Amino acid sequence: MTDIAFRRAELADLPAIVALLANDILGQQREDASSPPNPKYVEAFRAILADPNQLQVVATLNDAVIGTLQLTFIPGLARMGAWRGQIEAVRIAETHRGSGVGQQMFEWAIGQCRARGCNLVQLTTDKARPDAHRFYERLGFVGSHIGYKLTL
Repeated sequence: MTDIAFRRAELADLPAIVALLANDILGQQREDASSPPNPKYVEAFRAILADPNQLQVVATLNDAVIGTLQLTFIPGLARMGAWRGQIEAVRIAETHRGSGVGQQMFEWAIGQCRARGCNLVQLTTDKARPDAHRFYERLGFVGSHIGYKLTL
């Protein structure tokens, strides 16, 4: 898949991004893929665009959005002042899963983390996504921590 391109998402990509987020069993329960996009998505997207430590990414094939992730660069004091790259909300269009797009997208994102001087790349994944766990482990990620969330 050499025609895959990765770029910063634009507002025009928002409906496709939300559709990807909603296109699985968990996303169907918590996302709103109606058109036009819910104003909450527009507000969040604008906040991401305005923050230099946030990067909403899309993977495209022939100008069609086929994947997305959010990349956050986190400064910290731990690990001698190390920066971390946090990868979240990873989705690949159903028709392209298993095709190598996800691996290419992660290689690109990890490259962005290296370019920003990050010492660590981390992510969280829902316990209900065993296929994703296997994918991340194949990429070299290690399930070294337990994550907790508090819904507000």
